[in-house]
Amino acid sequence: MALLLPESRRCTAAPPVEEQRARWERQRGRAATELAATEHEYLERLELVATFVAILKAKATLKPAVLDAIFGPWESICSASRTLVFHLDRGHVALGLEGFRHQLVLYSHYAENFAQAKKTLQKQVRKNKSFARFKKLQETRPAFQGCRLEELLPLPLQRLPQYKCLLEDLVENILPESSSFEQLTGVLKSVSDVFHQVQKISRFHENSCQMSRVQKLLKGQKIQLHTPGRWYLQEGWLLVVPPKGEEVQQRMFFLFSDVLLVTKPCHPLHPWNSHKFACQAVYPLSQCTLTKVFGHTHSQGGLLSLSFPHKKLLLMSCDQQNFNKWHQNLGTAIR
Repeated sequence: MALLLPESRRCTAAPPVEEQRARWERQRGRAATELAATEHEYLERLELVATFVAILKAKATLKPAVLDAIFGPWESICSASRTLVFHLDRGHVALGLEGFRHQLVLYSHYAENFAQAKKTLQKQVRKNKSFARFKKLQETRPAFQGCRLEELLPLPLQRLPQYKCLLEDLVENILPESSSFEQLTGVLKSVSDVFHQVQKISRFHENSCQMSRVQKLLKGQKIQLHTPGRWYLQEGWLLVVPPKGEEVQQRMFFLFSDVLLVTKPCHPLHPWNSHKFACQAVYPLSQCTLTKVFGHTHSQGGLLSLSFPHKKLLLMSCDQQNFNKWHQNLGTAIR
C-alpha cells in the first residue's frame, strides 16, 4: 500500500528550466514591444517639432544661429529615433539599439544647451512678433494636442530615463548565453552613463538659476554668490535667539554648501528695494560646529546652536519639518 503524505508535507517540484526560459522570453518580448510602441510615440512628437523647425527655416523667420540656439541637435535626435524605429519594427532590437548607442552623445549636447535654449526662446517670443504669431498659430494645430512649444522641448531629456528603464527590463530577462546579451548590456551601460551625465548637467543649471535668483534678492552687489563649487541648499525664515535674554528676531537665512547668509527685509516703502533683503552677515561653514539643543523628539520645532570661532548663533524654528530640514542641510554643509 502506498504511503500518502499530508498535503503540507508533499514536495513541490521546482519549475523546469524550460518554463523559466519561456517566462523570461515573454517578459523580454513585452519589454521590446513597449520599447517599440513608446519610441513610435516619441518619434511622432519629435517629428512634429522638426516640421515646425523646417517651416521656420523656409520662411526665414529666425536667423540660423537663433534656430540652432533653440533647437540644437533636434533634427539629428529625430533621425536617430527614426532609424531605431526602423530596426525595432523588424524585430532587430539588439542591432537597432547598438546603432542608437553611438547617437547618445546628441542627448548630452542637447542637455548642455537646454538652459540657454529656453532663455533664447523666451527672448524671441518677447521681441520677435513674427515668430510669436507663427508659434501661437502652430500650437493651435490638432497635432500639438494643446501643448506649447516650451512643453515639447524637454522631450529628449524626458526620454532618457525611459530608455534606461526599458533597457533594464530587456537585460534582466535575457539569458547570459544569448548572442545579444553582451550587446544589450553594453547599450544599457552607455545609456546609464549618459543619463547620469545629463542629471549632473541639469543639477548644475538648476544650481546656477538658484544662485542668480538669490543674487537678485540681495540689496547691492557686495556679496557675489557665483563661486565655483558653491551649491545652493536652502532658504527660509528662522528666529535668532539672543544670548542675553533680548527679544528674538526673525531673519531670512540663505544656506549654501560653504556659507550661511543672514539677511533682513528692506523697508517695505523703499522705492526699489522693497522686495529685497539686506545682508547682515556671512558665516563661513568650514569652522562651524552644529549642535541640536532641543528638538530630538517629534515636537513643535527645535533650537540649533551654530558655533563659529568668534560668534555663536542660536536659531529656532517652531515647525518640526522645517527644523529637521535645516538641521539636515546644515549638517551636510558643515561636513
